[in-house]
Amino acid sequence: MKETSLALALSMLGFMMTVIWGAPLIRFLRHFKVGKIIRVEGPQSHMVKMGIPTIGGVMFLMPVVLLTVLLNAASLLGLNYLGRSVMVPLLVMVAFALLGAVDDWEGIRGPRRGLGMRARTKFFIQIIFALAAALVLRFVLEVPEMYWPGAEKSLSVGIFYVPIATIVIAGFSNAVNFTDGLDGLAGLISATAFAAFGGIALLQGQIFIGRFCFTIVGALFGFLWFNVHPAQLIMGDAGALSLGATLGVVALMTGQWLLLPLIAIIPLCENLSVMLQVGYFKLTKGKRLFKMAPLHHHFELLGWSETQVVQRFWLVSLLFAMLGMALAVVGR
Repeated sequence: MKETSLALALSMLGFMMTVIWGAPLIRFLRHFKVGKIIRVEGPQSHMVKMGIPTIGGVMFLMPVVLLTVLLNAASLLGLNYLGRSVMVPLLVMVAFALLGAVDDWEGIRGPRRGLGMRARTKFFIQIIFALAAALVLRFVLEVPEMYWPGAEKSLSVGIFYVPIATIVIAGFSNAVNFTDGLDGLAGLISATAFAAFGGIALLQGQIFIGRFCFTIVGALFGFLWFNVHPAQLIMGDAGALSLGATLGVVALMTGQWLLLPLIAIIPLCENLSVMLQVGYFKLTKGKRLFKMAPLHHHFELLGWSETQVVQRFWLVSLLFAMLGMALAVVGR
């Protein structure tokens, strides 16, 4: 109970810190005209978002990094609030945030204005970062390799762990990035997923990971204060890439990564919709499987309003997150 209380307190603290510095950050971004450039081929309703400040992920990243670093520094005084294990997801968060920030900046002011980094270059760097994290998880932290629902002990996947972990981290980094296309969508989905894995971590006794997850949840709620429709700023790749990669790392650290496709069902579907759209387009030489990908744009073009898509996707995400948590505690 004590662990849960502290985790919720950190969530509230993360929320307050994000809300307090959110408004000054938005003014700063507006002053320097760090605004979003909207794709011409996208839904016409999105043209009103042109110029809205982007790289908004910094808003929740800074409080999470600051709180985590300070609470780890507190261990020097004999206070045991967070452990060294959270430094791995924290470093992954920072690394992918820097990559995303470069991509955002390239899309705003760089030579590929409106496009960002080349997809191949960005994906290659993601794989390198993910591989490094996978090796640390496997050989340094020695996290549980895989839990099967109902099993009390973790199962070994042997030599396949590192490539699986690499795919999980890089794959969900892109998945959350594809989800970030509507006001509040990526933030709500990510907060729900981190809350689910935070609860799983606390039930496992991994209190430091649980506290870290709920710190992110609180900071995301603070970000959503400014990001819900109509958004005052946009998350951007700096936030989306880092959230997805960190979520993958947390899932791997709990050993419950098999439940990640359930708990993060919406990012998974968004990612698959893009892959299917591209594959079908090439296979049929120009035909489209969806009206537009990622998936949320397909439903917009079917006539759903932006808020309807966000709310319905979040409801689906919440239900599947609860199912994932239920499967995680089966047999415990």
